[in-house]
Amino acid sequence: MAGDLADRAPVNPELKHDAIGFLDALVIGLNSTSPAYSLAAAIGPIVALVGIYAPGVMLASFVPMLMIATAFYYLNKVDQDCGTTFSWVTRAMGPWAGWLGGWAIFMTGVLVIGSLADVAVRFGLLTVGLDGWANNETIRQILTVVVILVMTTICVLGTEMSAHLQNVLILAQVFFLLLFAVIALYRIYADTSTLKPVDPALAWLNPFGAGGAALTGGLLLGVFIYWGWESAVNLTEEVRDSATAPGRAGLWSTVILLVTYLSVGFAVVGYAGTAFLTENAGEEEAVFALLAHEVMGGWDWMVLLAVCTSALASTQTTIIPASRTALSMARRKAFPSHLAHIHPRFRTPDVSTWWVAGIAIAWYLIVNRISENALFDSLTALSLLIAFYYALTGLACAVYYRRHLTESLHNFLFIGAGPVLGAGLLIWLLVESVADMSDPANSYSGVSWFGLGPPLVIGICIVLIGVAVMVFWRLRSGVFWQERRSVADPDLVHGRRDTQGES
Repeated sequence: MAGDLADRAPVNPELKHDAIGFLDALVIGLNSTSPAYSLAAAIGPIVALVGIYAPGVMLASFVPMLMIATAFYYLNKVDQDCGTTFSWVTRAMGPWAGWLGGWAIFMTGVLVIGSLADVAVRFGLLTVGLDGWANNETIRQILTVVVILVMTTICVLGTEMSAHLQNVLILAQVFFLLLFAVIALYRIYADTSTLKPVDPALAWLNPFGAGGAALTGGLLLGVFIYWGWESAVNLTEEVRDSATAPGRAGLWSTVILLVTYLSVGFAVVGYAGTAFLTENAGEEEAVFALLAHEVMGGWDWMVLLAVCTSALASTQTTIIPASRTALSMARRKAFPSHLAHIHPRFRTPDVSTWWVAGIAIAWYLIVNRISENALFDSLTALSLLIAFYYALTGLACAVYYRRHLTESLHNFLFIGAGPVLGAGLLIWLLVESVADMSDPANSYSGVSWFGLGPPLVIGICIVLIGVAVMVFWRLRSGVFWQERRSVADPDLVHGRRDTQGES
């Protein structure tokens, strides 16, 4: 029997094709953004900046995300590679830019996984009334490491198992969020709010209502509550109808997120008013816990559970893009070859997945030893990496399709102008982020590192380490750097050739 199993195992196994469908990919894309946690963490600071116009900022933030999601759709259509940005930017703009794009995706996962697991543990303990455990750093950190290991194991055991768990988590999360929004809106119009309610109005959708400076700060927060939806596209080699389904899942993820954010945003601002949210803006995700008790009384555990399941789901799905990107880079000889190993039975990138988890755990524990504020500062630095690789993807789309942009108005607008405009907006936000982070007063810790804010120093260090690793690997193995820029295959663009299995 063992011999028969060995005979059936592929000598050079690939990721499992057709493992999941469009809806599974859509759910994974949604969960990767951690909508409940993202709302809990961002709603207070956004309101502090723009007041009642918070829904308008969320709407404006959606615009560049939709444009970049369009770029992901069209690039995936002609190149189904689980490395996404790394592969596409390499083909369109060369290996140096592609490597840096892959490094940015890899490092965003490493930086955020520990924090997400920590939030899942904290809110899970609060949900069941173990407040003392939630405030005990040692217990919380041990449980956080356990959560990361469990989520990593599920990722290794199979994409189908991951998808099944994600389906359960998204249902719980969306149900509790919508229930919270409905109750809040009902109590506003029934005049039973315990705070200082404001009747919702369509004028709140005006992103320019609070003025230019406030809008810039709000957009910096708003854009990144959408981050993560592209995990659906990182599964492209494992999704049925791989040429279009992952890209459509990414697009629909951003649309569903917009509806969710606007619904909850109207409910939260309307019920609490701007004063309560502004006063508690520094509480981050805890503001949702406070507000949940005001809105739902003894049933506030539902919202706590929503944040818990949101962070738990995102812990798992954030491992996916980092591990698949590492796999893709290793296959192209841009990373050590052992990271390209695929488990012969489960057909998942087991080595790269465990490496991502191991580095994420080490980062979480080390930074926590410095201070909790240092952990928050490292998460703020994420905005630089996210804006960088999203902008690269938007530019790569127009460059890779450059010979087809004038074939039709549709191509020019949706494959060229849209992604480039989205990239331009993100580059502008990236510059604004650098300016904002250069001031130490704008960091969580409020201290100065080399005369700059800690988030900017962390971001610069990550980039410099990436450049150093890239140069080292270039000198050690120049295979990847022999790749040359190319353009989209006309047969694939016009659907004259099946893209299933293309890399």
